[in-house]
Amino acid sequence: MGTHFAIFVASLGLNVNSTAVIIGAMLISPLMGPIMGIGLGIGINDVPLLRKAIYNFLIATGVALSTSTIFFLLSPLNEAHSEILARTSPTIYDVLIAFFGGFAGIIAISSKQKGNVIPGVAIATALMPPLCTAGYGLATLQFGFFFGAFYLFIINTVFIALATFIIVRFLHFPYKHLQNKKAEAMAQRIVWVVVLATLLPSIYFGYDMVRKTGLPKMQTAL
Repeated sequence: MGTHFAIFVASLGLNVNSTAVIIGAMLISPLMGPIMGIGLGIGINDVPLLRKAIYNFLIATGVALSTSTIFFLLSPLNEAHSEILARTSPTIYDVLIAFFGGFAGIIAISSKQKGNVIPGVAIATALMPPLCTAGYGLATLQFGFFFGAFYLFIINTVFIALATFIIVRFLHFPYKHLQNKKAEAMAQRIVWVVVLATLLPSIYFGYDMVRKTGLPKMQTAL
């Protein structure tokens, strides 16, 4: 139920181009828990926890994407405002935000003094707005928006989970060894393949962005 409310608030914020409303949706997003659960499950080799986290993540993602698509199909406002456009071209900088935001989040959860870190991580990594933008792309048949925004969501998911995985290993959480060593090694390889497959396009898009924005300045200087 929380997913419906969060995605509805985020969709409203994107629809009326309200940054304050979008930030509110980030704070009530229920996706951070399952994503960190995935990183924790992989980090300690807890297969039941991993399955549960993936299940919850997929359900929340499916609900969010379908809810946002329906919202934008029914909304009379179909203009792509700046808040929507800002989430259609992810780059390596978004990877860094998700990665270090994930570090902050798992360290805060692992410590006794959480403070304001978790809300800050939720705002910085912004899980709900990209899903809303993807729903906007589906509703308006602008598939470039859909793929760009959904890729941003995948970046946030993968690198928050990766940061959780790294900190869990670094802090020596109780680790469960699988009986099948080959399966355990294969699982680790799959993790790094997914990370690289997510990372490499963002590097290219980041380079392309710097090239496009940097050339006019260089020409002006010359």
